[in-house]
Amino acid sequence: MKKIRNFCVIAHIDHGKSTLSDRLLETTKTISEREMKNQALDSMDLERERGITIKSHAIQLYHQHTDGETYTLNLIDTPGHVDFSYEVSRSIAACEGALLLVDATQGIQAQTISNLYLAIEHDLEIIPVINKIDMPNAMIDDVMEQIVDLIGCELEDIVLASGKTGEGVDNVLSAIVERIPPPVGDENEPLQALIFDSVFNQFRGVIAYYKIVNGTLKKGDKVRFFHTEKEYAADEIGILQISLIKKKEMKAGDVGYIITGIKNSTEIKVGDTITHVANPCKEAIQGFEEVKPMVYAGIYPIENEDFENLRESLEKLQLNDSSLTFEPESSAALGFGFRCGFLGMLHLEIIQERLSREFDMEVITTIPNVSYHAFTTKGKKMDLLTPSDFPDPTHLDHVEEPFIQAQIITKPEYFGPIMTLCLEKRGVFKNQSYLTTTRVEMVFELPLGEIVFDFYDRLKSISRGYASFDYTPIGYKTSDLVKVDIKLNGEPVDALSALVHREKAYPFGRRICEKLKELLPRQQFVIAIQAAIGAKIIARETISAMRKDVTAKCYGGDISRKRKLLEKQKKGKKKMRQIGSVEVPQRAFIDVLKLD
Repeated sequence: MKKIRNFCVIAHIDHGKSTLSDRLLETTKTISEREMKNQALDSMDLERERGITIKSHAIQLYHQHTDGETYTLNLIDTPGHVDFSYEVSRSIAACEGALLLVDATQGIQAQTISNLYLAIEHDLEIIPVINKIDMPNAMIDDVMEQIVDLIGCELEDIVLASGKTGEGVDNVLSAIVERIPPPVGDENEPLQALIFDSVFNQFRGVIAYYKIVNGTLKKGDKVRFFHTEKEYAADEIGILQISLIKKKEMKAGDVGYIITGIKNSTEIKVGDTITHVANPCKEAIQGFEEVKPMVYAGIYPIENEDFENLRESLEKLQLNDSSLTFEPESSAALGFGFRCGFLGMLHLEIIQERLSREFDMEVITTIPNVSYHAFTTKGKKMDLLTPSDFPDPTHLDHVEEPFIQAQIITKPEYFGPIMTLCLEKRGVFKNQSYLTTTRVEMVFELPLGEIVFDFYDRLKSISRGYASFDYTPIGYKTSDLVKVDIKLNGEPVDALSALVHREKAYPFGRRICEKLKELLPRQQFVIAIQAAIGAKIIARETISAMRKDVTAKCYGGDISRKRKLLEKQKKGKKKMRQIGSVEVPQRAFIDVLKLD
């Protein structure tokens, strides 16, 4: 155990985490030159294209230190995006140390700070590393000062490196061996192992990645998962390299994988504890949580006959991603589909992208919303996942919506526009602090429903990309929410209804009506597009009927003949309007739901 080091890398998106990991793999000869490719630990094409880590990865490296000893280093990679913060916290719990990676050209950003606090809570040894020092616009001295202010270390503790050129990578490896403590645990205690990730293999089933805190695990042992209370045999155990390497036995401090033949990913939960059936540990490792979706949206196939294919595609995605939840629902306008729960907007985008790429499924996604709590006058609590669940206002006492605490780090010159944006989104300003003379941290309380839509894009555009954003949920608060229905000739279109704050209901209703007026094809009769709260109409647009000149054949003669024909046409149009239904084309749905 004295020669084991378990560490993770904490960084904001695009600070060079995957590139530095590549250099560590090269320097320690874990990967041969022939196998080497950029972002070697990122397995999805999507991760390479977007330059983000979606799924965390782990790999074992062997480093020969200057003292002549060979050390085993377990690198537990973490996703950088806020949507996956629970997975980051479990990866951090499996480590004794962390590399705090900061981009020399950008300085410290919000994600780095929130993950750093997580690492400090778990008492990890922090090694600050400044990356991209080879860049011409690197601000090495400024960034060093920011790091010293943030974590209170000495200037000489900071390691300078470049993931691109490989400069300073040996110093990073030396710092890992010298500064990060070896794992603490007892091989003779009952088995206690923390699951920090799981992946699905179509031939082997679910493969769980774990770190053994106490005890020993042997091949063939009967094991129990603490929280799901399921029991299995350890068919295969081993260590993680570029491929899985089998072992007969794993001891306290080791990081490895276990295959038990489980075919359903929901039976293995990240953060769960593995123990022996015969000699179980007394208590589970702290910090386990059920991951709850934050954002809900309906996903419908474009063609109704693809419903079963969509179900199969979502089930296969769920095997790889247990945080995705879905249940069938139907809509009068869109037919049969699924109500899906996501960790956040990036997660929703990734699922949509993967449905399209991996399963060739083109889908329509309804307006994303969050889950609300409604309380009736009789004191009953209801969870609202869709606007159609909204109870009758006469029986409604109040509605609560989820709030978050948002941390925004930016340059002082963007303070005003960001403040305006957050106040427009019903935010409450809490405090601000200057991290350095050129970086200010702003803290707001915001309703989660306001940021799921376009908040992040607008924040990036008003700050020219210089603002970084991170958030933590802080619970539910009472809010004045109303359900806005969209009606076509008096018939509500359920897929377009939304739960909106009363102040925002009028502009929201007006925007959807205007957009529908542009998108709907004209009919032989007048179409009234209305937005309504209950029985009260708050916005209206009218699409006039296509006219046919019925009087063209009446040339000359008495005016009464023309009037008679026009009256006849008027009656026909009225009848058509009563029996004619307004079909909303799929293209119009997709465009309305992209409401900008």
